[in-house]
Amino acid sequence: MSSKLEQLQALLAPVVEALGYQCWGIEFLSQGRHSLLRIYIDHENGILVDDCEKVSRQISGVLDVEDPISSEYTLEVSSPGMDRPLFTLEQFAAHAGELVKIKLRSPFEGRRNFQGLLRGVEEQDVVVLIEDREFLLPIELIDKANIIPRFD
Repeated sequence: MSSKLEQLQALLAPVVEALGYQCWGIEFLSQGRHSLLRIYIDHENGILVDDCEKVSRQISGVLDVEDPISSEYTLEVSSPGMDRPLFTLEQFAAHAGELVKIKLRSPFEGRRNFQGLLRGVEEQDVVVLIEDREFLLPIELIDKANIIPRFD
């Protein structure tokens, strides 16, 4: 995790949790002069637009005061949705048995994209079953991971 992302996580997660929501994850996509800060929130009762608006207002106030991002940026507050992104080992473990799509920062065994059955975690690795072969993917190599929704 980048130091900017760690800084944003440390600053914003307590704000989200103080409002009664779970901070599911934070993405910071630096795109030249304009960046995107996306914060995923969750709650046992689900997330509505009003929840996102409430968290967005509070986060905006904190960002205005603390000013951790020097360039222009867009703030988005969202629910994780059906194609829920996975950020932590705990989240990967909790969603064992789901189909996942994982993109790595750098190649692992010659490839960067993996899609298969999430088996769980072993120490600092995410275990994915693809065509009868298990891959142990180091968490620090994972750039993006999402659950593949099932409609059955």
